Amino acid sequence: MRLANKIALITGSGSGIGKSSAMLFAKEGAVVIVNDLDEVKGQETVQEISASGGTALFMQADVTHAKHVEEMVSRIIDQFGRIDILFNNAGISGIGQLHEIEPDDWDRVMTVNIRGVFLPSKYVLPYMMKEKNGSIINMSSCIAEIGLAKRASYSATKGAVLALTKSMQVDYAPYNIRVNAILPGTILTPFVESYLRSSYDDPAEAFESLKTRQLSGDLGRPDDVASAALFLASDESRFMMGSPLYIDGGVVFGKNA
Repeated sequence: MRLANKIALITGSGSGIGKSSAMLFAKEGAVVIVNDLDEVKGQETVQEISASGGTALFMQADVTHAKHVEEMVSRIIDQFGRIDILFNNAGISGIGQLHEIEPDDWDRVMTVNIRGVFLPSKYVLPYMMKEKNGSIINMSSCIAEIGLAKRASYSATKGAVLALTKSMQVDYAPYNIRVNAILPGTILTPFVESYLRSSYDDPAEAFESLKTRQLSGDLGRPDDVASAALFLASDESRFMMGSPLYIDGGVVFGKNA
Protein backbone atom coordinates (compact mmCIF):
# COMPACT_ATOMS: atom_id res chain seq x y z
CA MET A 1 0.00 0.00 0.00
CA ARG A 2 2.38 2.64 -1.29
CA LEU A 3 -0.15 5.47 -0.85
CA ALA A 4 -1.85 4.33 2.35
CA ASN A 5 -4.02 7.05 3.89
CA LYS A 6 -2.99 9.64 1.29
CA ILE A 7 -5.55 12.06 -0.14
CA ALA A 8 -5.09 12.37 -3.91
CA LEU A 9 -6.78 14.74 -6.35
CA ILE A 10 -6.51 13.70 -10.00
CA THR A 11 -7.90 16.05 -12.62
CA GLY A 12 -9.33 14.65 -15.83
CA SER A 13 -9.71 11.20 -14.32
CA GLY A 14 -12.91 10.13 -16.03
CA SER A 15 -11.01 8.25 -18.73
CA GLY A 16 -7.62 7.42 -20.18
CA ILE A 17 -4.47 8.05 -18.16
CA GLY A 18 -6.36 9.85 -15.40
CA LYS A 19 -8.74 6.93 -14.89
CA SER A 20 -5.93 4.37 -14.87
CA SER A 21 -4.05 6.50 -12.34
CA ALA A 22 -7.11 6.86 -10.13
CA MET A 23 -7.64 3.10 -10.15
CA LEU A 24 -4.00 2.41 -9.31
CA PHE A 25 -3.75 5.07 -6.61
CA ALA A 26 -6.85 3.67 -4.91
CA LYS A 27 -5.48 0.14 -5.14
CA GLU A 28 -2.37 1.39 -3.35
CA GLY A 29 -4.40 2.82 -0.47
CA ALA A 30 -5.14 6.42 -1.43
CA VAL A 31 -8.47 8.14 -1.06
CA VAL A 32 -8.94 9.42 -4.62
CA ILE A 33 -10.88 12.50 -5.59
CA VAL A 34 -11.91 11.92 -9.19
CA ASN A 35 -12.30 15.21 -11.05
CA ASP A 36 -13.71 15.51 -14.54
CA LEU A 37 -16.05 17.68 -16.56
CA ASP A 38 -17.96 14.57 -17.63
CA GLU A 39 -19.99 13.45 -14.63
CA VAL A 40 -20.99 10.13 -16.19
CA LYS A 41 -17.39 9.10 -16.86
CA GLY A 42 -16.23 10.43 -13.52
CA GLN A 43 -18.86 8.47 -11.63
CA GLU A 44 -17.95 5.35 -13.63
CA THR A 45 -14.37 5.68 -12.40
CA VAL A 46 -15.60 6.02 -8.82
CA GLN A 47 -17.86 2.99 -9.18
CA GLU A 48 -15.03 0.85 -10.56
CA ILE A 49 -12.77 1.89 -7.71
CA SER A 50 -15.45 1.12 -5.15
CA ALA A 51 -16.16 -2.26 -6.75
CA SER A 52 -12.46 -3.08 -6.40
CA GLY A 53 -12.48 -2.23 -2.69
CA GLY A 54 -10.98 1.24 -2.98
CA THR A 55 -12.20 4.63 -1.78
CA ALA A 56 -13.06 7.46 -4.16
CA LEU A 57 -15.52 10.26 -4.70
CA PHE A 58 -16.34 12.37 -7.73
CA MET A 59 -16.12 16.14 -7.87
CA GLN A 60 -17.17 17.89 -11.04
CA ALA A 61 -15.24 21.06 -11.72
CA ASP A 62 -13.85 22.89 -14.73
CA VAL A 63 -10.12 23.28 -14.07
CA THR A 64 -10.04 26.43 -16.20
CA HIS A 65 -12.48 28.28 -13.91
CA ALA A 66 -10.98 29.70 -10.73
CA LYS A 67 -14.20 29.64 -8.70
CA HIS A 68 -14.92 26.00 -9.61
CA VAL A 69 -11.43 24.90 -8.62
CA GLU A 70 -11.35 26.92 -5.42
CA GLU A 71 -14.71 25.46 -4.34
CA MET A 72 -13.59 21.91 -5.17
CA VAL A 73 -10.40 22.26 -3.14
CA SER A 74 -12.33 23.77 -0.23
CA ARG A 75 -14.73 20.82 -0.24
CA ILE A 76 -11.84 18.37 -0.14
CA ILE A 77 -10.20 20.22 2.74
CA ASP A 78 -13.49 20.42 4.65
CA GLN A 79 -13.96 16.67 4.29
CA PHE A 80 -10.41 15.35 4.65
CA GLY A 81 -8.36 18.18 6.12
CA ARG A 82 -5.54 17.99 3.58
CA ILE A 83 -4.46 17.09 0.06
CA ASP A 84 -1.27 15.03 -0.14
CA ILE A 85 -1.09 14.45 -3.90
CA LEU A 86 -2.18 16.58 -6.84
CA PHE A 87 -1.97 15.07 -10.31
CA ASN A 88 -2.61 17.79 -12.90
CA ASN A 89 -3.62 15.39 -15.65
CA ALA A 90 -6.50 17.19 -17.42
CA GLY A 91 -5.65 18.37 -20.91
CA ILE A 92 -6.67 18.46 -24.55
CA SER A 93 -4.85 18.03 -27.84
CA GLY A 94 -4.28 20.61 -30.52
CA ILE A 95 -3.63 19.78 -34.15
CA GLY A 96 -2.38 21.94 -37.00
CA GLN A 97 0.51 24.03 -38.25
CA LEU A 98 0.72 27.46 -36.69
CA HIS A 99 -0.69 29.37 -39.68
CA GLU A 100 -3.66 26.99 -39.83
CA ILE A 101 -4.79 27.38 -36.22
CA GLU A 102 -7.73 29.65 -35.48
CA PRO A 103 -7.11 32.06 -32.60
CA ASP A 104 -10.01 30.67 -30.58
CA ASP A 105 -8.67 27.13 -30.96
CA TRP A 106 -5.21 28.28 -29.91
CA ASP A 107 -6.64 30.01 -26.84
CA ARG A 108 -8.61 26.94 -25.81
CA VAL A 109 -5.56 24.67 -25.87
CA MET A 110 -3.58 27.28 -23.89
CA THR A 111 -6.37 27.68 -21.38
CA VAL A 112 -7.00 24.01 -20.68
CA ASN A 113 -3.40 22.80 -20.74
CA ILE A 114 -1.72 25.68 -18.88
CA ARG A 115 -4.41 27.40 -16.84
CA GLY A 116 -5.69 23.89 -15.99
CA VAL A 117 -2.37 23.24 -14.25
CA PHE A 118 -2.07 26.70 -12.72
CA LEU A 119 -5.44 26.85 -10.98
CA PRO A 120 -5.47 23.48 -9.16
CA SER A 121 -1.88 24.09 -8.08
CA LYS A 122 -2.67 27.62 -6.91
CA TYR A 123 -5.48 26.51 -4.64
CA VAL A 124 -3.91 23.27 -3.37
CA LEU A 125 -0.46 24.68 -2.60
CA PRO A 126 -1.38 26.77 0.47
CA TYR A 127 -2.66 23.63 2.21
CA MET A 128 0.42 21.64 1.25
CA MET A 129 2.58 24.50 2.50
CA LYS A 130 0.74 24.44 5.80
CA GLU A 131 1.34 20.69 6.14
CA LYS A 132 4.91 21.06 4.86
CA ASN A 133 4.35 18.04 2.67
CA GLY A 134 3.02 17.16 -0.75
CA SER A 135 3.64 15.79 -4.22
CA ILE A 136 2.46 17.57 -7.36
CA ILE A 137 2.64 15.78 -10.70
CA ASN A 138 2.20 17.83 -13.87
CA MET A 139 1.32 16.22 -17.18
CA SER A 140 3.72 17.43 -19.83
CA SER A 141 4.68 15.43 -22.94
CA CYS A 142 7.76 14.24 -24.76
CA ILE A 143 6.70 16.78 -27.40
CA ALA A 144 8.14 19.41 -25.05
CA GLU A 145 11.57 18.10 -26.05
CA ILE A 146 11.14 17.34 -29.77
CA GLY A 147 9.60 18.77 -32.89
CA LEU A 148 6.49 17.04 -34.22
CA ALA A 149 4.54 18.04 -37.30
CA LYS A 150 1.20 19.82 -36.88
CA ARG A 151 1.30 20.06 -33.09
CA ALA A 152 2.19 23.75 -32.62
CA SER A 153 -0.34 24.67 -29.93
CA TYR A 154 -0.02 21.39 -28.04
CA SER A 155 3.78 21.48 -27.99
CA ALA A 156 3.74 25.09 -26.78
CA THR A 157 1.58 24.18 -23.81
CA LYS A 158 3.53 21.08 -22.86
CA GLY A 159 6.81 22.99 -23.02
CA ALA A 160 5.26 25.59 -20.76
CA VAL A 161 4.14 22.94 -18.27
CA LEU A 162 7.66 21.52 -18.09
CA ALA A 163 9.16 24.97 -17.49
CA LEU A 164 6.48 25.72 -14.91
CA THR A 165 7.26 22.48 -13.10
CA LYS A 166 10.89 23.46 -12.65
CA SER A 167 10.00 26.95 -11.45
CA MET A 168 7.42 25.62 -9.00
CA GLN A 169 9.96 23.22 -7.54
CA VAL A 170 12.36 26.05 -6.69
CA ASP A 171 9.61 28.01 -4.92
CA TYR A 172 8.13 25.14 -2.93
CA ALA A 173 11.10 22.95 -2.07
CA PRO A 174 11.45 24.77 1.29
CA TYR A 175 7.99 23.45 2.19
CA ASN A 176 8.92 19.83 1.45
CA ILE A 177 6.68 19.86 -1.62
CA ARG A 178 7.93 17.93 -4.63
CA VAL A 179 6.90 18.97 -8.13
CA ASN A 180 7.69 16.68 -11.05
CA ALA A 181 6.49 16.22 -14.61
CA ILE A 182 5.56 13.20 -16.68
CA LEU A 183 6.50 13.27 -20.37
CA PRO A 184 4.62 10.49 -22.18
CA GLY A 185 5.01 9.51 -25.78
CA THR A 186 1.99 8.44 -27.79
CA ILE A 187 -0.36 6.57 -25.46
CA LEU A 188 -3.28 4.50 -26.73
CA THR A 189 -6.02 6.35 -24.88
CA PRO A 190 -9.68 6.55 -25.93
CA PHE A 191 -8.86 9.99 -27.38
CA VAL A 192 -6.12 8.58 -29.62
CA GLU A 193 -8.35 5.71 -30.71
CA SER A 194 -11.10 8.19 -31.62
CA TYR A 195 -8.60 10.40 -33.45
CA LEU A 196 -7.39 7.48 -35.54
CA ARG A 197 -10.94 6.48 -36.47
CA SER A 198 -12.04 10.00 -37.39
CA SER A 199 -8.91 11.29 -39.13
CA TYR A 200 -7.74 8.41 -41.32
CA ASP A 201 -9.35 6.35 -44.05
CA ASP A 202 -7.46 3.33 -42.74
CA PRO A 203 -7.14 3.61 -38.91
CA ALA A 204 -5.25 0.31 -38.70
CA GLU A 205 -2.60 1.54 -41.12
CA ALA A 206 -2.32 4.83 -39.22
CA PHE A 207 -1.89 2.91 -35.98
CA GLU A 208 0.97 0.90 -37.46
CA SER A 209 2.59 4.12 -38.63
CA LEU A 210 2.30 5.67 -35.17
CA LYS A 211 4.02 2.66 -33.65
CA THR A 212 7.16 3.34 -35.67
CA ARG A 213 7.81 6.59 -33.75
CA GLN A 214 8.80 4.61 -30.69
CA LEU A 215 11.94 2.49 -30.39
CA SER A 216 9.69 0.05 -28.56
CA GLY A 217 7.74 -0.47 -31.77
CA ASP A 218 4.44 0.05 -29.97
CA LEU A 219 2.31 2.71 -28.35
CA GLY A 220 2.20 3.05 -24.60
CA ARG A 221 -0.88 2.21 -22.59
CA PRO A 222 -2.55 4.31 -19.87
CA ASP A 223 -1.32 1.89 -17.22
CA ASP A 224 2.28 2.62 -18.23
CA VAL A 225 1.83 6.28 -17.35
CA ALA A 226 -0.23 5.49 -14.25
CA SER A 227 2.66 3.44 -12.88
CA ALA A 228 5.00 6.39 -13.36
CA ALA A 229 2.52 8.69 -11.64
CA LEU A 230 2.30 6.27 -8.72
CA PHE A 231 6.08 6.36 -8.34
CA LEU A 232 6.11 10.17 -8.30
CA ALA A 233 3.20 10.28 -5.86
CA SER A 234 4.85 7.85 -3.45
CA ASP A 235 7.70 8.36 -1.02
CA GLU A 236 9.85 6.16 -3.26
CA SER A 237 10.56 9.23 -5.39
CA ARG A 238 11.42 11.45 -2.42
CA PHE A 239 14.73 12.56 -4.03
CA MET A 240 13.15 13.57 -7.35
CA MET A 241 12.50 17.29 -7.52
CA GLY A 242 11.64 19.32 -10.61
CA SER A 243 12.38 16.32 -12.79
CA PRO A 244 10.95 15.23 -16.16
CA LEU A 245 10.08 11.54 -16.21
CA TYR A 246 9.99 10.15 -19.76
CA ILE A 247 7.45 7.41 -20.51
CA ASP A 248 7.83 7.53 -24.26
CA GLY A 249 9.05 4.18 -25.58
CA GLY A 250 12.30 5.80 -26.73
CA VAL A 251 10.97 8.73 -28.76
CA VAL A 252 13.16 11.46 -27.29
CA PHE A 253 16.51 9.76 -26.88
CA GLY A 254 16.44 7.23 -29.67
CA LYS A 255 15.97 6.97 -33.38
CA ASN A 256 15.30 3.96 -35.51
CA ALA A 257 17.87 3.42 -38.24
